[in-house]
Amino acid sequence: MEKKRVLVVGAGGFVGGFIVEEGLRRGYEIWAGVRHSTSRKYLADPAIHFLELDFDAPASMAEALRTALPEGEKWDWIVYNLGATKCLSFSDFSRINYDYLRRFTDAIQKSGMEPQRMLYMSSLSAVGPGDEKSYTPFTERMVPHPNTKYGASKLKAEMHLATTGIPYIIFRPTGIYGPRDKDYFLMFESISKGFDFSVGYRKQLLSFIYVEDLARAVYDALEKGETGETYNIAEPRTYTQKEFREIASHEVGKKHVLGVAVPVWGVKVVSVIAEKWGVARMKPSTLNRDKFNIMKQRNWAVDVTKARDSFGFSPRVDLREGVRRAVEWYKREGWI
Repeated sequence: MEKKRVLVVGAGGFVGGFIVEEGLRRGYEIWAGVRHSTSRKYLADPAIHFLELDFDAPASMAEALRTALPEGEKWDWIVYNLGATKCLSFSDFSRINYDYLRRFTDAIQKSGMEPQRMLYMSSLSAVGPGDEKSYTPFTERMVPHPNTKYGASKLKAEMHLATTGIPYIIFRPTGIYGPRDKDYFLMFESISKGFDFSVGYRKQLLSFIYVEDLARAVYDALEKGETGETYNIAEPRTYTQKEFREIASHEVGKKHVLGVAVPVWGVKVVSVIAEKWGVARMKPSTLNRDKFNIMKQRNWAVDVTKARDSFGFSPRVDLREGVRRAVEWYKREGWI
């Protein structure tokens, strides 16, 4: 197979680092698109090429893209993984998740660096709440109606990308977990202390995707998927909160874990307080009203038939194995 040249934008994030590693494993020439302030802790492989991008200076970014490669050469593929999952305000979500993408696509087009394919990492939150009566799985045919600021900003970005003329693929992954992740780590940490908190009392179906499976899917889609298409990405089965708790407690070595179901209204109150405290400190809180709307959703079941049929999507790591690998890493790094 021809050696592809791939630019991974947002390479310094949790998912981005694994996308870089998978590309290197496949023998591609990998460029890590990062900001000046981005940590390169997990981008230590000497084979990685770096490109610093300033999203607040579009002209500078266009020049950086134009001069990074010899004249007449381009990146074959671009993976755009940059984004924010928690912010102080909607304007911050819109700026980072939408404006930055718009500035980037403008820059690559002005610099004549349009790729053969560009994969945009969106989110299942762009779709909004699913069917919470009969629990029908999410499909790509569903009409999006996001109920979070985060989801709305990702949908806005998707809609922009579709108007650019750039051959694109959109991924909408469910909850992503694995080594280095800080969000699900909070749940593992709580379980390791003997408590597992859940929201509400009604039935809830959870879905997950292990980060390495997501990274593999990125390249499988770029190699074999259809452009102009959107794909839901998840392990093709669901779990209850009890199943997640049993798996996690076994891996962290905690025999007795108390499952605490907090009323929806109680979580909302705590979320509002945490959000206001975060604003006061000028630091986004992990628990906020946006996150509350995600946590209270009852149905996260996902139909991945389209991805399976299009590019052979088939996750290798189920939740039990994925949690084992993640917790093993947390323990080794002294997080737990």
